[in-house]
This record gives sequence, C-alpha cells and structure tokens, in this order.
Amino acid sequence: MKGLVYKSTGNWYDVHTESNVVYKCNIKGKFRSLGIKSTNPVAVGDRVVFEITDEKDFKGLIVEIENRDNYIIRKSVNLSKQTHIIASNIDCCFLFVTPSNPQTSTLFIDRVLVSTKSYGIETIILFNKIDIYSDKDHELINNLNDVYTTAGYKTLKISVKKGTNIDSVKLCMKNKVSVFTGHSGVGKSSLINSLDSNLNLRTSIVSEQNEQGQHTTTFAEMFDLIDGAKIIDSPGIKGFGLIDIDRNEIGGYFNEIAKLSHNCKFNNCLHHNEPNCAIKKAVDNNDISEFRYNNYLSLLNSDDNNFRVDNYK
Repeated sequence: MKGLVYKSTGNWYDVHTESNVVYKCNIKGKFRSLGIKSTNPVAVGDRVVFEITDEKDFKGLIVEIENRDNYIIRKSVNLSKQTHIIASNIDCCFLFVTPSNPQTSTLFIDRVLVSTKSYGIETIILFNKIDIYSDKDHELINNLNDVYTTAGYKTLKISVKKGTNIDSVKLCMKNKVSVFTGHSGVGKSSLINSLDSNLNLRTSIVSEQNEQGQHTTTFAEMFDLIDGAKIIDSPGIKGFGLIDIDRNEIGGYFNEIAKLSHNCKFNNCLHHNEPNCAIKKAVDNNDISEFRYNNYLSLLNSDDNNFRVDNYK
C-alpha cells in the first residue's frame, strides 16, 4: 500500500493513504543497514510503500521510500558527521526572519537560500512580527528587503497578530506543499494557527534573557489546509550547515553572483583572490551587497561544505 508521511517522531511515522486513512508505521530493518548518513531515513513529505501489520490498530511497516523530487537537509545537531532531512518533496519554502526577539543573522538566511536553491526549491522570505518592530528594526528590515528583492528573491512583511499580508501568504501556498523554517520563536506555528482555525499548535514566548525561542514544535509534521495547500511545520533550528554542495558551486546559488560571474577573467573564478574579478568589482561599486558577498566568502571557506551526503533516493 502507498502513502504519504505526515509526521515523524523518530521511531514512528504517521502515513496517510489516498483515502486519508492514517497508519502508524515503523521502518524495515534494511534501511538501518544501507549506509544512510541521515539521522532520519524517512522524512515528512516522503512517498512510501508500506505493509499493514495490524489492521485493527492501523499499524504498518514501511518497506520502500519512493524517489524524492528534492529535500531540505542540514547537519545533525548532536552528530556532526550525520545529517537530518527536514522535509522532502517540497514546492515552496517559507523562511521566517525577525530582526530581534529572536534575531536572524544574514548568514543564516543565506545558508538556507543556498541550500534550497541547490535543490530547486522556491524560497520566500517572511519578515515576521512587523507589528512590534522598533524604529531600528524597521530600518534593518527595510535594508534587508531591498537587498534580497534586488537579488531576485520574493519577500513579504507580515504580522500574524494584525493579519498583515497573511492572505498573500495563503495565495503563495495554494495547491502547493510548503515548509516553514527558521529559528525557534519566529512565529511559524502561530502563522499556521492563523491559516486554519481548526488547528491549535502549541506556541510559546521568546526568552527575554537570550532572545532565543523555545522549541514548541518537537517533530516535523504536515497539515492539510484550504485550497489544496499542505504545510510542513518544522522544529526551530539555530544553525544551518550546508550539505552536499561543492565550494565551486556556491557562487551559482547567489543570484547576483551567478548573473555577473561570466564577466570574470577566469571561468573558474571563486571571486576571492583572483585578479579581474567582476564580482569584487561589483561589490566595490555597490552593485552587490557587501554583507551578501561576505556571507558568500564565509560559506566558501566553511568546513560544512566539505561533507557530501549520499543521495540514496
């Protein structure tokens, strides 16, 4: 029998059939011996084949994972040499960004954008909590908005509390499988609650001491919304190491760098120490944001990019 994974709790998976019957499934032992370097062999969004083991209690055993169209992956928090698949088979990623309470760094933003673009996943930046911004916050977000829209990314300034631009988010989600990602406390679960009054996901306040959100979403889970939309809510993440990306490819995942790199003297220019580099010239002329370029250099020289994952599906 075929189904779609809606929830992952580590050892058990909620698998929905086409007739919307939900089976609690675990995985066949063979997945443990395939040399898979991910901490979760099965991810939310996976299309799977399973066998029914208990018809009365709706339990099953996953025996096959169908080929993935794409996925979002990051380094495992506890096991640095392993990875964690956040979600798979995604049409759109919504990246939540807040200037404070908690603060989202531009390096984190660019790590996510590079990773999702490398798998062909559209990413929309949501500047959330605009109703509580200080003047300094507004200035920062307006600057980030200008930089990222100029670079070709879609952005929205939203407020869940005030309902600002929530209809625009709904429109972007229509008939798509989307994933919400970002730090804990940026408002992912609150937005999902506002999208569907039947949902009541647990939320919590952000710690005033360190401006870090508390992990109210423990496991990734998919929800069916109106207009054929599906949304995957993922646990908040502090870091986002790049996986399965060669350093020579990174520049191609920065829109503005990719656009101008053909003007460099050398075809394999890394835009670092090479002479006659069109990218460095564009930074000097303010045609490319200095912080975006610095983030590119940070990713270029990061050890995170040297670890490659075996894409077994």
